[in-house]
Amino acid sequence: MSTSANFEFEEERAEFRPEPEPGHSEAAAIGFAICGFTCWVLTDTTIKIVGRSALPAYEIIGLLGVFFCGFLALYAKVRHELKVLWPTQPKKQLLRSCLDLANNLCVVVALRHVSLTLFYILVFLSPMCITVLAAVFLREKIGIRKGLAIVAGFSGVVVAVNPFGSSRQGDWIGFAACMVCVSCFSVNMVWSRVLTRTETPASLAFFSGVVMTAAGGAAMLVHAVPPSWRELGALVAMGAFCSAGTICFYIAVKHTAASTVSQYHYTQLVTGALLTFLIWRELPTVWMVMGAALIVAAGLYMAVLTRRAA
Repeated sequence: MSTSANFEFEEERAEFRPEPEPGHSEAAAIGFAICGFTCWVLTDTTIKIVGRSALPAYEIIGLLGVFFCGFLALYAKVRHELKVLWPTQPKKQLLRSCLDLANNLCVVVALRHVSLTLFYILVFLSPMCITVLAAVFLREKIGIRKGLAIVAGFSGVVVAVNPFGSSRQGDWIGFAACMVCVSCFSVNMVWSRVLTRTETPASLAFFSGVVMTAAGGAAMLVHAVPPSWRELGALVAMGAFCSAGTICFYIAVKHTAASTVSQYHYTQLVTGALLTFLIWRELPTVWMVMGAALIVAAGLYMAVLTRRAA
């Protein structure tokens, strides 16, 4: 799934949720959060590796949906919580999940055209876009400080892409796909703020997986490329990483504040850059480092403002 920015979902819905449950120390909860974010990086890394094969994007997403739903259902079955997976408003969930589907398809396309590090730099625009959309559609005030943080974040993307430079780790197809990811994800999250008043987080994740499975399966009936055993194993691992990241994240936000968890989301930039170097021997450019610094600083500042307001 678009694995990289689910923290905004819990952070934005924190106002509708009771205090975190006791039972785990805050250090343990943060450990689960970092583990979850790392699992999502491994998911995206596997998507990038499988994306270099001849498998169509819809087939990758469809099979990912199968394994993701399977692992989530198994976890819920063990905990006797299967009922929390099904939504109370399936029609609204279906429309929301279509945004998630478009987002995830563009993730596959984007990772075929940009480096993993640059991908994270670009999709970390989501918190800023969510803030703007919430102001437009939910009538939430932005304020001068958040406004400046948003401008700084967008400026960071321009610096990271370095549109007038000759050295960049991506092309315009990848940049465009990342922007579609950001747009779909941001609209999805703003809409989810309303849906989470009646839906559980697990049902949102599971139903998105169901839609991915259905859409990918329908497209595969028209044209499918048989995956090799190696590719199939990678797809299974992808589903395991994605579901493990989701489970770890939900454990984290259950036992500590979402605003605390969100501050560790940017560890994905470090993990992504490390994996990019280890697997593809690519180092981030100076422009990418400067742009990432601007985006991370703006995102963390907005997280601090959100926490103070809460």
